[in-house]
Amino acid sequence: MPTQQQTELAAGTWNIDLAHSSAGFSVRHMMVSKVRGQFSAFDGAIVVADDPLASTVEATIEVESIDTRDPKRDAHLRSPDFFDAENYPQITFRSTGLETDGDDVKLNGDLTIKGVTRPITLAVEVGGVLQDPWGLTRAGFTASGTLNRSEFGLEWNAALETGGVVIGDKVTLDLDIEATLST
Repeated sequence: MPTQQQTELAAGTWNIDLAHSSAGFSVRHMMVSKVRGQFSAFDGAIVVADDPLASTVEATIEVESIDTRDPKRDAHLRSPDFFDAENYPQITFRSTGLETDGDDVKLNGDLTIKGVTRPITLAVEVGGVLQDPWGLTRAGFTASGTLNRSEFGLEWNAALETGGVVIGDKVTLDLDIEATLST
């Protein structure tokens, strides 16, 4: 039986549990709705320091794993028009700092897409910490942020006859991460 939920993260390395995590995104489509997608293959670690503000995060996403529930669109996204997965197979994130303001936590870092590195800030929430029935210590995190895709060389678009463009420039990132403490 799991122990009662803890409130603080223990110092150490927390590895992402891919089976219980998601790396999703959404972007405006045809100026009227949003298309959502996710990457199914990613990996990373959260290293919690004794001083929580000195903690670090590193993650790698496999571009080939993109899934928007439309195989033709996914193939286009992997092409040189967008991610150019053949030449840039991974998206990486490396944290550069952590800030707190009351209950608000901001994770600053460098995001690299298609060989272009730009700073990004993610709003982070710790969902909780507990020991599972198998003796592993687990923690849950959510993180969200936005980026401008054109700043990373993801510039393909088409004009609409009615005005506007097919794809918006602003991409919203939504991460739900469950991690286990290394023993």
